[in-house]
Amino acid sequence: MDKAALLAKVIGHIKELRVNAAEATKGVLVPTDIDEVKVEQQPEGSDGATYSVKASLCCDYKHELISDLRQALDTLPLKTLRAEIATLGSRMVSVFVITEGNEGNIEDTERCQLLITSVRQALRSVLDKFYASEEFSSRSTLSSKRRRVSFLNSSSSSSLGDFW
Repeated sequence: MDKAALLAKVIGHIKELRVNAAEATKGVLVPTDIDEVKVEQQPEGSDGATYSVKASLCCDYKHELISDLRQALDTLPLKTLRAEIATLGSRMVSVFVITEGNEGNIEDTERCQLLITSVRQALRSVLDKFYASEEFSSRSTLSSKRRRVSFLNSSSSSSLGDFW
């Protein structure tokens, strides 16, 4: 088998594995490798509400992110119907199903679009804040890596031999 045929066979096998993985995780909340914010209108009657929005945020996991998400969504006049968070390795995905806070029927298309836009902006602001803090922490990490700090003085390093 020549290299081109072997490469074609490997590519075909990888595609098959991706399809199998997608089928195996269908209906299961699994973070992807792509950072994204999705906000879409749910069909009428979803979760017992007359109108609801499904919003998801997928990005690297950082524990502060969850409280930032809550703060961002709490600033909007919304009622959370369902919230799911899943992590896999260093990635996370958060999915929220939300409706407008008041119990009125939302029939106005303009108002619905405003709600969707507000939720999208809130989630994007959390993601932007996350990346701004990551950029800052990576700069400070680099500067701290340049400093060499010894936690052991010369007398304690020689006494370590007694433990082995």
